[in-house]
Amino acid sequence: MTKSSVLGYPRIGADREWKKALEAFWAGKLEETEFLQRLQDIRLDHLRKQQAKGVDLIPVNDFSFYDHILDTAVMFGIVPKRFSYDGGAVPLSVYYGIARGTKDAAASEMTKWFNTNYHYIVPELDGAEPALTENRPLVAYREAKAQLGIEGKPVIVGPLTFLKLSKGYDKSETDAWLDRLLPLYSQLLKELADEGVQWVQIDEPILVTSLDTADISRLNKIYKTFATATPGLNIMLQTYFESVEHYDDIVALPVQGIGLDFVHGLSGNLKSIQTSGFPADKVLGAGVIDGRGIWKASLQDKLLLLESLAKIVPSERIIVQSSCSLLHVPVTTERETKLPSELNNALAFADEKLHEIVLLTKALSSGKAEIETELHDAEQALQALQQSAERNRAAVHQAVAALSKQEPKRSLPFAERYVLQQAKWQLPLFPTTTIGSFPQSAEVRKARQSWRKRELSDERYADFIRKQIDAWIEIQENIGLDVLVHGEFERTDMVEFFGEKLAGFAFTQFGWVQSYGSRCVKPPVIYGDVAFIGEMTVEETKYAQSRTDRPVKGMLTGPITIMNWSFVRDDIPREQIAYQLAYALRQEVEALEQAGIGMIQVDEPAVREGLPLKEAEQANYLDWAVKAFRITTCTVQETTQIHTHMCYCEFHDMIDSIEAMDADVISIETSRSHGELIHSFELNTYKLGIGLGVYDIHSPRVPNVEEMSTMIDRALRVLDPKLFWINPDCGLKTRGQEETIASLRNMVDATKIARAKYVSTTAVN
Repeated sequence: MTKSSVLGYPRIGADREWKKALEAFWAGKLEETEFLQRLQDIRLDHLRKQQAKGVDLIPVNDFSFYDHILDTAVMFGIVPKRFSYDGGAVPLSVYYGIARGTKDAAASEMTKWFNTNYHYIVPELDGAEPALTENRPLVAYREAKAQLGIEGKPVIVGPLTFLKLSKGYDKSETDAWLDRLLPLYSQLLKELADEGVQWVQIDEPILVTSLDTADISRLNKIYKTFATATPGLNIMLQTYFESVEHYDDIVALPVQGIGLDFVHGLSGNLKSIQTSGFPADKVLGAGVIDGRGIWKASLQDKLLLLESLAKIVPSERIIVQSSCSLLHVPVTTERETKLPSELNNALAFADEKLHEIVLLTKALSSGKAEIETELHDAEQALQALQQSAERNRAAVHQAVAALSKQEPKRSLPFAERYVLQQAKWQLPLFPTTTIGSFPQSAEVRKARQSWRKRELSDERYADFIRKQIDAWIEIQENIGLDVLVHGEFERTDMVEFFGEKLAGFAFTQFGWVQSYGSRCVKPPVIYGDVAFIGEMTVEETKYAQSRTDRPVKGMLTGPITIMNWSFVRDDIPREQIAYQLAYALRQEVEALEQAGIGMIQVDEPAVREGLPLKEAEQANYLDWAVKAFRITTCTVQETTQIHTHMCYCEFHDMIDSIEAMDADVISIETSRSHGELIHSFELNTYKLGIGLGVYDIHSPRVPNVEEMSTMIDRALRVLDPKLFWINPDCGLKTRGQEETIASLRNMVDATKIARAKYVSTTAVN
């Protein structure tokens, strides 16, 4: 009989209970015992939901206290040497220290989880002495069984994926590290088997990326080792986010099930299974419900897909499941009462996806007639949205069609623009600036909330924002920054703010998802054609510029980031959505320039996360991503300085595309990765203005002058000093005022030291 399953469930809770518990614990408002109890209550509530929905194989150990990769690292005792750890179970103080940093130790690097907007903590293997400190999957399994009678499916990050996502070891040491980890994994699995666990889900999403023959050999070694250690345990080797590479090798591995993504990897996986078949001794985990998108599934199309798979794999050997963990979608649509009906009826969040999975399982087992009503309702909902006015703006379609055929570019090359801009701005060597946002205090959040509730008039709220701008313009001048920002006090989120002011967007009330740690975001929904309605940022930026003689940057979020950080419609190509956004944002850039703003920053921190996992598709994506940025910025005067900002990701493999964006100045996260990005510029010449972030804004610690000076000195060994800017890694919205001011003062002091060094060095030479 066909079974149903899901690969993971959102951690945060419908009311973000998980986030609130973490932050209360960090603030000292919860004792550890009460904190642990709250998290257990949340965890069990999530299991009850899946149980009530009728899911057959319910995942356990998909829950986390921060991040599942960090969980895996500490479970194996992999703790960076700079944290005080003497072995055994890793205490929460060390666990959260790795994630967030401490007064004395920098946090571990954080980067994107494949091509999603989730961020994981990068394990640091150098100097680690791995040991199985506690069997977390076993604890989770026992809890689910004892508390709820659930025969759970423990979820574990596979060893090849874990190693590939780790740092702190040379590639030549991969096999040695695998040999150290395999006995620990085997011990963990043996303990699960001894407990009577039926199925274990081992996540190996790395299998959808390009692997070499050595990796295939490692895979064989890993899963032969597991098969020998636990011959009676059913292992579901789970992949997601794309189609697998080396299909024939993977399905030949000694495991009992193979999980494939038939949403984002539909074409490749379907072709492989139709061409090569599927082993008769294995179960197919058919990921047919989108774990990353929010749209209601066409149950009719999904059932047809499952029926085609059942011609190759008997239905009793198929598990109907999500394409990936539901971590990437909000919890439920039940409380969404303010959306347009044609949109609301077409949405499916995590709980609704559980229902879709169970329905499809029933239909595959018992026939289409079992869900005839649901099939009809789903098609009607999707058709109503497609026919809505929001998806049929003729003027937008015509403009984007024209832009698609053009090659946007500035009228002068950077070298000539640089001379004109230097003459206009007269900036000092190593100009200092920030990325955009300043701390959003409780007072700021309260005022915004009161304004949204109409308890504060537009006039009083605008006056409040102006006072915040006044205060921070003065602070920036006193610190000694060269290029200022207005602080973004009127903005809740760098994507939501713009979506609220553009046509084609909608906003949920409770559509929160986890970005990193306790940081949750409520992505806008791009459900129609995007169109410019009116000025979005001009008023606040123009006011800030009137309060100072120093340049103030206009601050926009770029088209690719808005797209990648939104839930987007799936009826047209993403390229077309990007061009719609670019066309709308271009009109805002032009409005800023007309208002006298001569430096405009168009942030694109999410360009890389949209990079396809398949190398063959990456060049095309980067081409149209760069084009969208240039559509946004290409019409300004040559003295107008275009900035952009990127963060969180490894950029060494897309430096050429970054340069092709033709921004006059780019700022990139550097310090959280402990300066490793600088190595990319040691290998590649970058000819435009650049600021490498000199301190990590995700940690509450105040970095000292010496740390920042070290980062600056290293950068100046590989970058043109005339083009080098100095700035933090990212925006400062989540930091406190005191630590922000102290950190920026240290940054300016480090800049003064660098200027003095450079002047003395050039004088000697």
